Amino acid sequence: MRGKLVAGNWKMNLNVPEAVTLLRELRESIGELDGVVVCPPFTALAEAGRALLGSRIALGAQNMHWEDRGAFTGEVAPGMLTDLGCRYVILGHSERRQFFGETDAAVKKKVAAAWKHGLIPIVCVGESLAEREAGRTRDVVRGQVAAGLFGLEAQGAQNLVVAYEPVWAIGTGRTATEADAQEVCAFIRSLLADGFDRALAERVPILYGGSVKAANAAGIMAQDDIDGVLVGGASLSAVEFAAIARAAG
Repeated sequence: MRGKLVAGNWKMNLNVPEAVTLLRELRESIGELDGVVVCPPFTALAEAGRALLGSRIALGAQNMHWEDRGAFTGEVAPGMLTDLGCRYVILGHSERRQFFGETDAAVKKKVAAAWKHGLIPIVCVGESLAEREAGRTRDVVRGQVAAGLFGLEAQGAQNLVVAYEPVWAIGTGRTATEADAQEVCAFIRSLLADGFDRALAERVPILYGGSVKAANAAGIMAQDDIDGVLVGGASLSAVEFAAIARAAG
């Protein structure tokens, strides 16, 4: 049976002292809950890892390169993340795709590298507002899932999380309805069944992300094919994020 997963993407926010303070507050609130991941910026990962020692809260990163080492100025290798205690890494976030030109092909290489190094990738897919209004949601999501995952070893996919994040709902205050989110997440599960196999697809956690907050998290996570949430701005508040994490229980 799939467990619930609540992941916080801090994006480019919080310096090291602020990160440590937030983690201390989270440990006091939800330190004994399973299925919680925080993804601070690279600069805070080392101290975050130390702050989480002895906690059930897992550490994740927001991106990585697919190569182990080399002349890739400004990039971070998978092994560097595991050295810091990371278990998860967010890949293919819409902001990476939109602002930094990340392609499905790059996402696929990163997923393979994550599995090689024992990291669990949280692979993000989702459509823009224009694509949704044009009725292309399924085409866009199908293309991202197929190009970013299919053809990789099914064994690796046992350590995979997929996050459906409609671009139009990220940071906008707009959220897909529970029914809409469930429909797309169920569609993603059917794609995974076709690309890998049904048994594996049933084990892959599928998250919803896009203006998730304590007020709507429980209803979203109550849907059959939604196994948790990927939280943006609300993950920067210990009170709000703890409430979301408890809603997953």
